[in-house]
Amino acid sequence: MHNEEKEAPETAQAGAAEKRPENKMGVMPVHRLLLSMSVPMVIAMLVQALYNVVDSIFVARLGENALTAVSLAFPIQSLIIGVGVGTGVGINSFLSRSLGEKNFGSVNKAALNGIFLAWLSCGAFMLVGLFGSTAFFLTQTDIPEIVRYGRDYLSVVCLFSFAVFNQITFERLLTATGKTFYSMISQMAGAVTNIILDPIMIFGLLGCPRMEVTGAALATVIGQSVGALAALGFNLRKNREIRFSVKGFRPSAEVIKRIYAVGLPSILMASLGSVMVYGLNAILISFTATAAAVFGVYFKLQSFVFMPIFGLNNGMVPILAYNFGARKKDRVVRTIRLGLTYAVGIMSLGAVVFHAVPDALLLLFNATDDMLFLGVPALRIISLHYVFAGFCIVFLSVFQALGNGMESLFIAVSRQLILLLPIAWLLSFTGSVNAIWWAFPVTEFGALLLCVFFMKRVYDKKLRTL
Repeated sequence: MHNEEKEAPETAQAGAAEKRPENKMGVMPVHRLLLSMSVPMVIAMLVQALYNVVDSIFVARLGENALTAVSLAFPIQSLIIGVGVGTGVGINSFLSRSLGEKNFGSVNKAALNGIFLAWLSCGAFMLVGLFGSTAFFLTQTDIPEIVRYGRDYLSVVCLFSFAVFNQITFERLLTATGKTFYSMISQMAGAVTNIILDPIMIFGLLGCPRMEVTGAALATVIGQSVGALAALGFNLRKNREIRFSVKGFRPSAEVIKRIYAVGLPSILMASLGSVMVYGLNAILISFTATAAAVFGVYFKLQSFVFMPIFGLNNGMVPILAYNFGARKKDRVVRTIRLGLTYAVGIMSLGAVVFHAVPDALLLLFNATDDMLFLGVPALRIISLHYVFAGFCIVFLSVFQALGNGMESLFIAVSRQLILLLPIAWLLSFTGSVNAIWWAFPVTEFGALLLCVFFMKRVYDKKLRTL
């Protein structure tokens, strides 16, 4: 009798699981599935890239110092997004794998604990905005106008970082359950809002006071807030696979550990990226502030090439995690091959554009003759690494989806600290800014060799016998 009572709940749970239809990530043809999951994310990422570029185009009209200030603020702004995205990757991988395993209790725990972690992260960056903005810029330059512009911009971005954290988290919940169309709509809503508000708030149009770089920052956080509200609404109305009841919620150390097992390496990678940009800015500004402005412009422009790959990966991660959890090896392998094909194709196209019309790209940012002189060779040299990067980005997402976050972390450390910064520093002793740009293709080729080595090891351990 005791055994019958013990087995009854398990039987009921199994029956409930059987009644739920198989998620499309386990049954739809892989090619069509990857496109259906990724194309909305690619479109959303392109719109995201567009408003990042538009933001800097308008700021550049205020002068080169304003553009340099926003460029120097990028490491902190990138870190905010990186922490949000890294946590989202952990939520995405854990949640999608739980769906594949039909463990619906873990699905809800992953969602609620992920939201909790995002809010904790927001509090940390609000403190940076209150007490650290001016000090951060003084470590890079003593030009008063750049420091003033930078402080105004970064303070707003940090104090209102709850907007971007909520937007990223709610969008990742949509992506993890295969609802990338709604994630695309929420991202586009935020991006369009930002693009409309940028000129109004920067230059004081339509009765709005002229706020210059502060206006650019406010337009950004308002756009992120609109995107967050849209994503929250879609989750509440359309995401039937997650129950958002907070009644009796308690943070779960076990769930948080599993989220950060995959997400923490992504966060650390974002941190490394911020350190890399900070370090390169320090090297470049020792030559001239214009070199730092060129690097900032390059980072805005390259987002048009890299953002579609990140959108592709956002679609790949839940597919890989779900089918790995469901032990469907053929679908995992086919997804990886298709992802590599698309990524390398997009990167190749980007490299062609950067080589063909670098001067036209720079002139979008009101480039001076000095900026063109430094920027044209910079864009051509740096973009040589794009094809290598296409392979690396897809492999890093595979590692994350399969729970091998440490491999991603090791490769990121190698790319951005062990290789890129030291190589750039050594090349700076040539006395030529152009020599520094060669650090990018050299580093990315080395990273590709590491990716191939780790991918073979992960395949042998996790996929070959799946």
